[in-house]
Amino acid sequence: MRPMKFGVGQPIRRVEDQRLTTGMGRYTDDTAVEGALHGFVLRSQYAHATFTIRDKDVARKMKGVKLVLTGEDVAHLGGLPCKGLIASSSGEPVKAMPVPVLPLDTVRHVGEAVAFIVAETLEQARDAAEAIDIAWDALPSITGISEALADGAPLVWPDRAGNVAFEAGQGDAEKTEKAFAKADRTVSVTIVNNRLASNYLETRACIAEYDKADKRWTLTMGSQGSHNMREILADYIFKVAHSRIRVVTPDVGGGFGTKLFMYREYPLTMVAAEMLKRPVRWVSDRTEHFLADTHGRANLATATMALDKKGKFIGLKVDLRAEMGAWLSQYGPFIPWVGTTMTPGCYDIPAVHVRIRGVLTNTTPVDAYRGAGRPEAAYLIERLVDAIARETGKTPDAVRALNFVKPESMPHKTQTGPVYDSGEFEGHMRRAMDVADWKGFKARLKSSTKAGKIRGIGLACYIEACGGGGPESSTVILEKDGMVTVLIGTQSNGQGHETAYSQLVAQHLDIPLDRVRVIQGDTDKVATGAGTGGSRSIPVGGAALDKASSILTDNLKQLASEKLEAGIGDLEIVNGAVKVVGTDRGIDLAAIAALPGATPELLKVHQSWQPPEATYPNGTHVCELEVDPSTGATEILNYIVVDDFGMTLNPMMLAGQVHGGAAQGIGQALMEEIRFDESGQMLTATFMDYALPRAVDIPNFHFETRNVRCVTNAIGVKGAGEAGAIGSCPAVMNAMVDALNRAAGISAIDMPATPNKVFGMLKAAGYPL
Repeated sequence: MRPMKFGVGQPIRRVEDQRLTTGMGRYTDDTAVEGALHGFVLRSQYAHATFTIRDKDVARKMKGVKLVLTGEDVAHLGGLPCKGLIASSSGEPVKAMPVPVLPLDTVRHVGEAVAFIVAETLEQARDAAEAIDIAWDALPSITGISEALADGAPLVWPDRAGNVAFEAGQGDAEKTEKAFAKADRTVSVTIVNNRLASNYLETRACIAEYDKADKRWTLTMGSQGSHNMREILADYIFKVAHSRIRVVTPDVGGGFGTKLFMYREYPLTMVAAEMLKRPVRWVSDRTEHFLADTHGRANLATATMALDKKGKFIGLKVDLRAEMGAWLSQYGPFIPWVGTTMTPGCYDIPAVHVRIRGVLTNTTPVDAYRGAGRPEAAYLIERLVDAIARETGKTPDAVRALNFVKPESMPHKTQTGPVYDSGEFEGHMRRAMDVADWKGFKARLKSSTKAGKIRGIGLACYIEACGGGGPESSTVILEKDGMVTVLIGTQSNGQGHETAYSQLVAQHLDIPLDRVRVIQGDTDKVATGAGTGGSRSIPVGGAALDKASSILTDNLKQLASEKLEAGIGDLEIVNGAVKVVGTDRGIDLAAIAALPGATPELLKVHQSWQPPEATYPNGTHVCELEVDPSTGATEILNYIVVDDFGMTLNPMMLAGQVHGGAAQGIGQALMEEIRFDESGQMLTATFMDYALPRAVDIPNFHFETRNVRCVTNAIGVKGAGEAGAIGSCPAVMNAMVDALNRAAGISAIDMPATPNKVFGMLKAAGYPL
């Protein structure tokens, strides 16, 4: 691939940042719509209860109040769908439970919507919510996976015995039992993957408008894909033609998976806008985000590895209990299922079986959060591999090197289905250890011990699946003024898509990025789109755009050849013009667009890319940390990342993605956790109680790539959006266990390793404090 000034591989600053950092961005709440009313959601204070709305007339008559919607007012609408209905162990599809737009008489978690009030001001809507008279009858509730599975536990849904929403599996149980029967030894771990809130900067918001003449809604909202939202609203909830709903997504301040999903507020604002013939806006506050937006992770897993006499892995069993919350969210069952396809990690394990149970609790539903099941799988296998190293007396790198899938074995089909196309796992592990000066750790350990600190070092080697799924299409257009327009159905949530896609165009047309206009997030302007999730934007959307740009380039050379009286093979594109090689004769893009033969069919190219297989980014994280035993506080001293992303589009943006993902993983490992009390009340619904990492908590990262080109992707890229969040948790926690084990013989600790928890474990182990 020939280097271009603004093309692939160039560390170009993001073109959207000038707008976003100077206050010129336009997020949903920045959208001014004349005459807009304000919506407010009345939410349950009970984790499980039946209720009767005895009076709402008082609220309706209050000053400024225009509408009060309850369950009976929207009972004609379809419910929120679960689209991730996997096959259960019996072969039958998992059955979802009904989730109406507003419940009629039963709530199943604190924060569940009960009524929607619309008024001239938000304050008036809040006041009216307090005036609604509701009779509550509290029911027994249950929180926590172990508690929900205990004999005699209260049922979240009466038709789900034992609070098990579904049971499914991966791999071959019989083959795995045979492997265990001939094992020399087995090693087990049981670990918690703590429940998290996404905490994107921009809370969810929407503005609904209704055109009475056209019988058409326009919904402006922050999302991870406007077409997905339109499909669910049209097909599942309103049951109308797609043409009757326009979804517009402007700038989005973070998504992390959680903005993929349909929430009740979106159809509620649309119903209100139609009934009132005025726009209706709703904006979540931060506490509502904690209470009502889907959570992530929330797994309890036991993994057991069977080993032969040499320490080779010969079989793996996993019992995964994945908390679903109060009902099956949009992709809820799919997340643990797809995550467990990556259970083998980077290792050649000839027999694997995973048991998956979806567990219901009276808590906020759980769905995809950055990585969507793959961080959970990587965390489990990497914690297990370190435990194997401790129990067998081998070093962590030696156990891994012995059991890695070898480059010469690629493509490698795992026992859970994925086919790894490429990768050199030991190569990036050794490089990361060298950069981290692994061999010099003992000297640094002595210094820490002398200073009264506890020090540990840990590594994690991960592999994930992304860039798969359905097709993505892109349209690239040369405009008459020489500008290039890109229409694409993925959706930036802050990743820098305008820059990345412009670079792919620039690679072919050799033009500055300010001559490329990227349009996304509008179902009226972009015909199709699968949205952004699973690190698919560049591997899938970018592949489609690269293909379209290549065809457009050929078309432009064809048009220019007639004008320049030269063969197509003698032409090249340089500085936004088609030139005859070795001469100064050429014609720029605007002039080409003005040629008589420049038909719309030649200047507008639409192409799709259907990935034949997922892509498999992989890499190694190394973390070195120090614990102050007098407080339990942890400081990360050194953090190394060496990744294989197949191909680097923009190294500066790539580093930012890895840094951000690693910061989220460090947050989960050391401080973040959603917690509930026994009655189902959330104990961490504000930033007073839910700790997020600050700048002081995040180390200076060393990041580099050791890329092996992907052979199943059209542009060789593997994807990077989730990788940082996948490798970080096990690296940090392996370093933590290493520190605690060296100091006090502690061999296990669950996330988050807060100062209080670490201090308590050291005290219980008899460490001199």
